[in-house]
Amino acid sequence: MCELRVDHVVTSGTFSLDGGTWDVDNNVWVLGDDREVIVIDAAHEAQPIIDAVAGRKVKAIVCSHAHNDHITVAPELQEKLDAPLLVHPGDQMLWEQTWPDLGHEDLAHGQRLEIAGTEVVVINTPGHSPGSCCLYVPEAAELFSGDTLFSGGPGATGRSFSDFDTIIDSIRDNLLTLPAETIVRTGHGDHTTIGREAPHLEEWIRRGY
Repeated sequence: MCELRVDHVVTSGTFSLDGGTWDVDNNVWVLGDDREVIVIDAAHEAQPIIDAVAGRKVKAIVCSHAHNDHITVAPELQEKLDAPLLVHPGDQMLWEQTWPDLGHEDLAHGQRLEIAGTEVVVINTPGHSPGSCCLYVPEAAELFSGDTLFSGGPGATGRSFSDFDTIIDSIRDNLLTLPAETIVRTGHGDHTTIGREAPHLEEWIRRGY
């Protein structure tokens, strides 16, 4: 087992899409060791995230997807942490709704990131949004699932650019095939495991969400 450390920050703000706005609490994950980290999501407030980084080198700021609540402070973090900002190009239209004049580097399915001597695999899991991505750390049995998989089921698919059948395919084919002991650290709410969620797939399909 690798010696990676996962720091958890919860920030609060709003999510807006399709003319509606909702209050949300977001999980932000800081993955690394005592020297270097990857920040997963840039939600709502920069300072608590910067405090969790605690002066370590930031190798990347990875946005699990480009809904506004996950990229709220992306430019501020990029500037203050002097780190590349990565977003899957499938979410470019969502990115531009919030940051029309700001560029980013692209995430790609199967891409390998390296942090603290450990490999992090990018898994594109469309459905909640076309460019939704999860980050899988095989050596640590950790999955950072963004808004694709939660404790109790898939991410929401009732708004623009989302699709229920697509998210089910993504979860079935790319996530539930991972080892049962894999810890799933989500974009909102409590963490879970692959083993806890896998038996419920057919139930989710029947209920339609």
